[in-house]
Amino acid sequence: MSDFTPPLKDMNFALEHIGDLGAVSRLDGFEFADPETVEGILSEAGRFFSEVVAPLNQVGDQQGSVLKPDGSVQTPDGFKEAYAKFVEAGWGGAHIPEKWGGGGLPYTVGIAIQEMFKTSNMAFSLCPMLTQAAIESLIAHGTDEQRGMFLEKLVSGVWTGTMCLTEPGAGSDVGALTTKAIRQEDGTYRITGQKIFLTWGDQDLTDNIIHLVLARTPGSPPGTRGISMFVVPKVLVGSDGSLGERNDVTVVSLEHKLGIHASPTCVLAFGDDGEGAVGYLIGDENAGMKYMFTMMNTARIGVGIEGLAVGERSFQQALGYSLERKQGRALGSDPKQSSPIIDHPDIRRMLMTMKAYNEAMRSLLYTVASQIDFERHGADDATRVAAAEKVALLTPVTKAWNTDMGVELTSIGLQVHGGMGYVEETGSAQHFRDARIAPIYEGTNGIQAIDLVLRKLPMRDGQVVEGHLEAIGRTVQDLEEFPGIRKALAKSLDRLTEATQWLGMKLGESSYNEALAGATPYLRIFGQVTGGWLMARQALAAKALLDEGEGNAEWLKAKIATARFYCEQLMPQTDGLVAAVTAGEEPLFEIDPAMLSG
Repeated sequence: MSDFTPPLKDMNFALEHIGDLGAVSRLDGFEFADPETVEGILSEAGRFFSEVVAPLNQVGDQQGSVLKPDGSVQTPDGFKEAYAKFVEAGWGGAHIPEKWGGGGLPYTVGIAIQEMFKTSNMAFSLCPMLTQAAIESLIAHGTDEQRGMFLEKLVSGVWTGTMCLTEPGAGSDVGALTTKAIRQEDGTYRITGQKIFLTWGDQDLTDNIIHLVLARTPGSPPGTRGISMFVVPKVLVGSDGSLGERNDVTVVSLEHKLGIHASPTCVLAFGDDGEGAVGYLIGDENAGMKYMFTMMNTARIGVGIEGLAVGERSFQQALGYSLERKQGRALGSDPKQSSPIIDHPDIRRMLMTMKAYNEAMRSLLYTVASQIDFERHGADDATRVAAAEKVALLTPVTKAWNTDMGVELTSIGLQVHGGMGYVEETGSAQHFRDARIAPIYEGTNGIQAIDLVLRKLPMRDGQVVEGHLEAIGRTVQDLEEFPGIRKALAKSLDRLTEATQWLGMKLGESSYNEALAGATPYLRIFGQVTGGWLMARQALAAKALLDEGEGNAEWLKAKIATARFYCEQLMPQTDGLVAAVTAGEEPLFEIDPAMLSG
């Protein structure tokens, strides 16, 4: 497996010209996070993740985490030591407010740090990602006592956190959960039930794990309206912060998975050995679904990073292999020597496809991240509300489109290797296997498409999505010097607009099945065209720097060439999806289920 080299030039360019880091650094409290300072921070983070974490990626895949006879989980060789260094360096809490013990960096910079962490070792990175989701939820909804008891340790990484949502038989239907929570005289609750698919549900990296558990109290309403959220520590914590007795939380088993073998995916039982596990109610009873989305939205952005991360790691390995591997003779080359496979047009097409999609995904992530900073720290209500609307619109796209692309790019990366890509020793297959979970995580991509169509398109009577389309249109007008990009973006924008209007009409008629039948191809079009818009903006930024005589001219020309390739060759593929969006439900239900097998 190839080494990981942080793509710092690409990251800094996207942060400054797409993520609007300059404007973010002018927000109150972020004045220290100017582009030059951030460049230094990212350089140091890149060194850490490439040297300390990346070398464990293949080790973790080969060894995996295992459940020992005593019920504890053992992580692969080197993970415990690397995690201790991660905690010591403070990378886990880099973008958490200083008030809670974090580094106080903008969320935009935190996303860039997370990108490098996930690219270096996706399985390892999942543990701190879920910890950050727990931190966000406690900050937003926890009591002062709960924050005082848990936050400092979670932010520092001394303890980790999990999201305990899914149950056997419930799956994505969270409202079907049956875990019970019974209030005690001392105000605590006793939790009984079983949760499945718990990423990093147990480990040997830390002395404690803080589980955030969804459960039902007696007499609660059915469905999602009757769900509450509880803090359930693996080890009980005293009023002075000291660790006490082990809580009644046990690991039933670990799942045997296609990929991310180093990440222990647990089945946990609460209350199997007694009256129930001790839990503490977060906020109000029956408000757990609302609180869950605080965790879920943080995690959805985190999973969106994973699509880029495995795509980038796979690209770097494929590029390195294509430069070294010699096979056949490229047209015009020395007939006495084999050519590096990168000289063959098909290999070059695959590499350009990977590079272009990675840059588009990165731009989308940094766009959403900067809007989260404006949502939280904008100078006025109008700024904050507008940013929140953009975040809401783009979050399902960021999660679903990025992770779909991650699977496609890791498959392409394997193809570049030819037969060697199918051999585990090269490491290319691991990226493909690891990537496949991301479209399933945190609400499957089909659920993200439903969210986009049913919840996000109608926001403010459709004006939010209309504003997004208008922003793309304004960029089209700025592309006079790039006629190819301009023509492609204008045409694809027309197709996206057509699909959006058709869905809006069906929603207005309450023809929800008609709309949902086209939700997934619509999300694909939305992501593809939004990616083209952001790549066009990269081309404009690179051209401006060239005109000013700044930067590396060859590198900036490569930026423009990549944007052209994306907009003129990749983005038009979505034109054929409009028919799938507007076909309605009949083609999907015309065949009786009994006839599907032929």
